[in-house]
Amino acid sequence: MEKIRAGRNRTIILKEDEIPDLKKNLITPSSIDSSASLQASQYLNKTINADLFEGLKLVPDECADLIIIDPPYNLSKNFNGNKFNARSQALYDEYLDSWFGLVCKKLKPSGSLYICGDWKCTSSLQRAVEKELTILNRITWQREKGRGARANWKNGMEDIWYAVKNPEDYYFNLDAVKIKRRVVAPYRVQGKPKDWSQEENGNFRLTCPSNFWDDISVPFWSMPENTDHPTQKPEKLYAKLILASSKPGDLVFDPFLGSGTTSVVAKKLGRNYCGIEINEEYCLLCEKRLQMAITDKTIQGYYNGVFYERNVSREEMKN
Repeated sequence: MEKIRAGRNRTIILKEDEIPDLKKNLITPSSIDSSASLQASQYLNKTINADLFEGLKLVPDECADLIIIDPPYNLSKNFNGNKFNARSQALYDEYLDSWFGLVCKKLKPSGSLYICGDWKCTSSLQRAVEKELTILNRITWQREKGRGARANWKNGMEDIWYAVKNPEDYYFNLDAVKIKRRVVAPYRVQGKPKDWSQEENGNFRLTCPSNFWDDISVPFWSMPENTDHPTQKPEKLYAKLILASSKPGDLVFDPFLGSGTTSVVAKKLGRNYCGIEINEEYCLLCEKRLQMAITDKTIQGYYNGVFYERNVSREEMKN
């Protein structure tokens, strides 16, 4: 049954008359010669609709400058008919080991990788990543969404492990991910602002980001980036990863693409992209979002090369 949505609901949905044209953009193992890796002209800026292991066969090794992974957490979840069941930690470790090394082969020697998880699976992620790469940090970001728990603390955080192939040779652009924060207690030296600026609507400072992020809004029904994907990541979250760890024109690869946030943000920020997703409907949502990104490159919370604190309006950013 079709969902009944509120009048102000901006969730992106597929319309029947859009589907045939959107399907034409997808790559499937049956539509190409799957006996060999695709040429760059075939996989670049494409969505591969395939099982992870079949899709990885099509992507050449050492092609990606940046890999972003949002795999199923160790939770029972229904991804539009593709069910993932929670399991013991040992079995979840085996699940990660079955594909993580294969994904890492797609990373360039100077490339970076980010992998997402929650508190239940983060130790498993750390073990898996350490087998293949050098971990440089663990980012924790605050999820401003979800119900409270009756007999436990509400889960309001998620982790992102940050790793590289070569700790002596990788790209990181700190200036691209600074946050503009309001200065509550402005400090002056000889009457002049120290490390902050006075503007019409207040006092602000550009700050270096830490590994704790409290400025992210999880997509919800009134946001134009929202889809019905149950674990969709915010565009602003991935914008930080892409700006920090890739250059314009680099290739950003996502083996668990979902509804396409990685590809969409990469496109908006002038990067190339490639992603694998098993569910056709999610692939089509990704393609629709990519079409929308041709004319709308806005990212919530990011304006004119600067990230802003949570819930700052577009009008406030412009001022």
